[in-house]
Amino acid sequence: MKAPARIRALLDAALGTPGSLRHSFAVLGTVAVATEVLLALADGVPAAATGLALITAGALVLARYVAGGAAQDSGHREPVRLLNSRAPALGGWRRIVADTLADEDGAHFATVVRPRLQRLFAARLAERHGVAMYRNPRRARSLVGAELWPWIDPEAPPPLPALPEPVLRSLLDRLEAL
Repeated sequence: MKAPARIRALLDAALGTPGSLRHSFAVLGTVAVATEVLLALADGVPAAATGLALITAGALVLARYVAGGAAQDSGHREPVRLLNSRAPALGGWRRIVADTLADEDGAHFATVVRPRLQRLFAARLAERHGVAMYRNPRRARSLVGAELWPWIDPEAPPPLPALPEPVLRSLLDRLEAL
């Protein structure tokens, strides 16, 4: 092993690989200490004390940000976060509903409509009522209604393979009412 490769291996072991959290903290710490030393040498103890106060404040803000303090809801609703991708919307539902109602064997309902309805209900329940549909199905069932819950219950198959139009209308009305 050549000398530069050995040095790189020792640095990686001590500081972590570039881009890692450990490496980032090591670089930030090194810059902070170097800044303090330069302030103390250039302008004396008052400048070093001011620099230390600013570095400490910056470190506290950074720690708060890393801990999730910059989140929109400050972590108060973290347990009910259900959507990891874009928010569900009603775009394209005319075609989807038409395909579902025309489908006799229920394959379109099982693969397309039911999962989308489940996501929409999960989002609405979490957003408006603070209820996680997948974690607290009993509470979700009471909000949705016992007659409609079997159609969107994530833990059970639907009562029928195909979705009747009156049930779909009831589900959409209930979704709007929630």
